[in-house]
Amino acid sequence: MSSVAITKDTYLDWYEQMLLMRRFEEKSGQLYGQQKIRGFCHLYIGQEAVLAGAMSVLGPGDSMITAYRDHAHAMARGMTANEIMAELYGKATGCSKGKGGSMHMFSKEKKFFGGHGIVGGQIPLGAGVAFAEKYLGTTNVNVCYMGDGAVRQGALNETFNMAMLWKLPVIFVCENNGYAMGTSVQRTTNMIDIYKIGLGFDMPCAPVDGMDPVAVHNAMDEAVQRARRGEGPTFLEMRTYRYKGHSMSDPAKYRTKEELERYKAKDPIGVVKAAIVENNYADEAWFDQIDAKVKAIVEESVKFAEESPWPEPSELYDDVYVQSDYPFIKD
Repeated sequence: MSSVAITKDTYLDWYEQMLLMRRFEEKSGQLYGQQKIRGFCHLYIGQEAVLAGAMSVLGPGDSMITAYRDHAHAMARGMTANEIMAELYGKATGCSKGKGGSMHMFSKEKKFFGGHGIVGGQIPLGAGVAFAEKYLGTTNVNVCYMGDGAVRQGALNETFNMAMLWKLPVIFVCENNGYAMGTSVQRTTNMIDIYKIGLGFDMPCAPVDGMDPVAVHNAMDEAVQRARRGEGPTFLEMRTYRYKGHSMSDPAKYRTKEELERYKAKDPIGVVKAAIVENNYADEAWFDQIDAKVKAIVEESVKFAEESPWPEPSELYDDVYVQSDYPFIKD
C-alpha cells in the first residue's frame, strides 16, 4: 500500500499538471514549425502520467535528472513555463540563460539537474547526486530518468553495480515508449522486458503501466520508501508511449496508425478526467476553468519569451566553469 494517499486533490492536481505539460508541448511544436524555436526539440506528448504519478510522491528535497526530452520534467519540478519557453527560444531569461535550449533545462533551486543530450550520460550523474545525499546524511532521493535506448549503454551496468554496492538512494526509471529514436525495442534486444536488467544486480525492479498515474504513484512510493530507509536503488520500467515522433524532424513512419490509435485510447489525461467525473470530484465548469488557466499560462510564456532579450555576446565565455577566473578559456 502507498504511504501517500491518493485523494480527490491528487486527481485534480494530476489533471492540471498533465494538461499544462500537454498544452505547453503542443505549443512548442507549433512554434518550432514557425521557426521560433530552433535546434533539437523532443516532445513529451503521451508520457505525462510518468511524471504526474511520481510528483505526487516526491518531496521538495528530492532531485531529478533526465535525458533530452526534458521540458515536462522541468515543469514537474516546479520550474515556470516562462523560463522554460524562454530557454526554448534561446533568450537570456531562460532557465539556462538561453545557452542550453530544448535539451538542457536546469534549475539548482528546484533540484532539477538537467536534461542531458548524451544518451545515457545522466545515469552515472544521477547515482552521483544520490551518493552526495547519502554522504551528507539526508533522506533525499534522486530519480534518474532514461529512455529505452539508453539502457544499452555500458555506463548503466557500471552505475547499477556501484549503486547496489553502496546502497545509494536513487530510483532509476526507464521511460520505455517502445522506440529508441525510430528503432523498436524488439529490434534492439532479445530481452524485451527491460526491467529484468535489474535482476543481474539483485536490484529490486518491476514493470509499471506508465499510462496510469495511479500505477506510477504506487510503484514510485514503494521505491522512495525503500531508498529513504537506506535500502538502496530500484529500477522501474515505465511502459508508456509518445504520440509524436522522436523529435520534430521525425515523421514516425516506423509505426502503424492502428498502434498509435490503440495507445491514444489510453491517453492518461482522458483516463484521469474520466476518474474525476466518475467520482464526482469536479464538474464541467471546473474543467473549463482549468483549461482556461492552462491556456493563459502557455500564452503568457510565449509572450514572455518573445519579449525577452537575447543573451549578450559578452556572456559567451561565462558559466563554462564554476570558477569565474578559470584560465585557458579566453586565452
